[in-house]
Amino acid sequence: MEFTLLWAALTGVFFAWGGTRLWPEGLPDHATDRMVGAAAAGLFMGRLVAMTLQGTNPLTHPGDILVIRGGVHTAAATVGALGVYLWAVKGQIRFLDATAAAAVLGLAGWHAGCLWRNTCLGAASDLPWAWSLPSSTITRHPVEIYAALGLIAAAFIVARLPIRTLLRTGAGFALASLVLLLTEPLRLTIKGGLEPWYIAGIAAGVVVVTLGGRAVRSAPIHTT
Repeated sequence: MEFTLLWAALTGVFFAWGGTRLWPEGLPDHATDRMVGAAAAGLFMGRLVAMTLQGTNPLTHPGDILVIRGGVHTAAATVGALGVYLWAVKGQIRFLDATAAAAVLGLAGWHAGCLWRNTCLGAASDLPWAWSLPSSTITRHPVEIYAALGLIAAAFIVARLPIRTLLRTGAGFALASLVLLLTEPLRLTIKGGLEPWYIAGIAAGVVVVTLGGRAVRSAPIHTT
């Protein structure tokens, strides 16, 4: 693993840790460790799926698994991270809501880590805050900084929601996907953007919020 990628990952961990300090309500013990472990497992799963779709057999090319910059399947990584996290908290759904804001903040940190990797820039721009690479005269949008700032705002919005069945989780999914969808057109890509995945993320978040709301309304009211 290249060191710049490691520093970017550590920036995400630091932001997630900060989120657990800002919003500690309802968190499980060792909340940051659980999030980092789940994220690492999700990253591993997403890398395996990406390799397979690219025609590379992970069993015969195990060294390529570490080349994260070669591609990570977003959906597989997300599903893997959620599955591992739920396993780590023994299937207690309430911990998803308690962790949602810190997880979104950690994602913001990962995008802000572009400063270490020199990968912040996207489409060309003449805006006053655009900047260029050292070897170029073309100024570009700092699109990953846009994403980081949007995700920070999303994390604070999620943190203001009550902790109840899947409300914060669904809102976190929807808002994070919305931020990435809005910034995706400014990214430089050869294979095409990830807009369909982000639209699916928004839809999934809305469905989760809706189902969570129905579960709360249908729950029996206990009186003393």
